[in-house]
Amino acid sequence: LLFGTAGFLETPDLDIYKKSAREYVRQLWDRWWPHRDDLQRLILPAKAWHISGTRPVNHPQRRLAALAVLAREWSRLQRASGKSSVAAADDFFQTLEHPFWNFHYTLTSEASPKEMALIGEARVADILANVLFPFWAAHDIEAPASPSTQLWTEYAKLPTQLSNRRLETAATRLFGNDPRRKELLRTVAHQQGLLQIYEDFCMQDSSDCAQCPFPEQMAKWV
Repeated sequence: LLFGTAGFLETPDLDIYKKSAREYVRQLWDRWWPHRDDLQRLILPAKAWHISGTRPVNHPQRRLAALAVLAREWSRLQRASGKSSVAAADDFFQTLEHPFWNFHYTLTSEASPKEMALIGEARVADILANVLFPFWAAHDIEAPASPSTQLWTEYAKLPTQLSNRRLETAATRLFGNDPRRKELLRTVAHQQGLLQIYEDFCMQDSSDCAQCPFPEQMAKWV
């Protein structure tokens, strides 16, 4: 249903698919076809997807496949996340697998000779930082005992995986060519702090730093 409503099963001709993909696509079609007419209004148009410039491992079809596998393994995810443990979460994500998507970028791509993680390290770090750690922290606050410092210790150790344009812009504005720049961006906590500064100050400043209130604010904190 996910692939159907996403608009990825609009071509019933199996000849356009590689031989290694036809059986899998046929299975998707067999499950989708009985519901297609009823869900026609929900099918996304092709123009809804902006794929240009997307890294192959981040193709929407792979992301959708990962979502489907997560739904299938939901009870395991609940058990893993309930342990408030980075190691348990990592173990869960590393064991996620799919016989087709571990070796394909898209439904129409050639099979890769090398196995690929369904959810890569960078995405796992994002999930930990933006989903699981906030969930664990909220649960910790509601616990009868005082909040544990262990969560912060674990969070502070999360290494960065990828950068993006907003991070690079903020880092350039704040650190320039300072040799400490790399050190200040080596953890997820550092990156998220920098993103918060970017949202609170850079996005509100149209003077290209000339009239930015951040230095003045920093002077009050020091």
